[in-house]
Amino acid sequence: MSSTPRRGPAPEALVAGGVVVLLVVLVAVVFLSGIGRSLYPPDAATTQAESTRDLYNIVFAIAVAIFLAVEGLIVWSILRYRRKPGDDELPPQTHGNNLVEIIWTLIPTAIVLYLFAISYQTLNTVDAVSKSPDIRVHAVASQFVWKFEYLDGGGNVVATQTASQYATSADCSTLSLTNAACGGMALPVGEKVQVTLDSTDVIHAWYVPQFLFKRDVVPGQTNLFEFTIDPADAGQAFRGQCAELCGTGHRTMLFTVLGLTPSDYNAWLGSLVEIAHRTPPPAPSGATTLQVSAKDIAFDTKSLEVPANQPFAIAFSNNDPAGVPHNIEIRAADGTVLQDQPTVDGGASATYTYTALPPGTYTFICKVHPIPAMTGTLTVK
Repeated sequence: MSSTPRRGPAPEALVAGGVVVLLVVLVAVVFLSGIGRSLYPPDAATTQAESTRDLYNIVFAIAVAIFLAVEGLIVWSILRYRRKPGDDELPPQTHGNNLVEIIWTLIPTAIVLYLFAISYQTLNTVDAVSKSPDIRVHAVASQFVWKFEYLDGGGNVVATQTASQYATSADCSTLSLTNAACGGMALPVGEKVQVTLDSTDVIHAWYVPQFLFKRDVVPGQTNLFEFTIDPADAGQAFRGQCAELCGTGHRTMLFTVLGLTPSDYNAWLGSLVEIAHRTPPPAPSGATTLQVSAKDIAFDTKSLEVPANQPFAIAFSNNDPAGVPHNIEIRAADGTVLQDQPTVDGGASATYTYTALPPGTYTFICKVHPIPAMTGTLTVK
């Protein structure tokens, strides 16, 4: 009694299976080699960012599975139904299959409904705010600087930090921060931080890549969000930026978020409060005092002159709107900052004192708006 020999898999199926395996290997190589990191979000640094990354993982896995299934079926169909020698007639045509149509309708519908449900859940998690957060910060955006106001439980401002206020000053070292971190906001890890956003001029956007979050800052509208930095990221600095084209100085609207332990944060905030209430030193007796004002993001003069080897002072008035800070720092010809000063908010004034300079030509400039309109020449002779 003879038996029909068992047939192995069709060559077409083997080839299609090999193509799918090759695609899987290529995807794995791309991501394991680091090339695919640009296709994937950065490591999450907040509780809310973890939810966003989890959602991305699910969506990405579904997309990869669909891609491999579709590509595998396409390759299998091409090989299985390719024209072969002797195929001179059109093969039998099949039209309509209710079962297949039901299947390819139900599967995408189920996938879309599932994605809608988990996306809605993630959105609620990211947008959730508490009535009593641990830390409150009011972020004010203006062309082209960020101002961060730290608030107490009653909503009163206890300290203010601008995105470049202390980036080159000696105060930076007293705050135990890097220069980059001094130009932004420091926050405690493991605590709920609530941020309100306002704009004084045009639309901006608050964006920190590792927070996997962006929120627009719209004039006339206060936006609100909340996040908690992972305690494991204490001591880490996260780059932030304006992510909405807001004018010619858009590229300079950078800031840093520094995660600190609660004790280090309290010490940092205490130092910032002390700096805010520090009385500036008076101008030396007999020192030359110059008058400079700013309006419409421009100094009223492009040229200043003071005696050599003598301290001098500048009485500075910022006539721009509140939320538009300026300062006047002195730089050498090569751009090196020689003497820096804290910023003055719009509508306020201050008297800056400077130590004696040797004869030469220097530059005075607003470090918040280092543009031609806020740059001039200081002649010392």
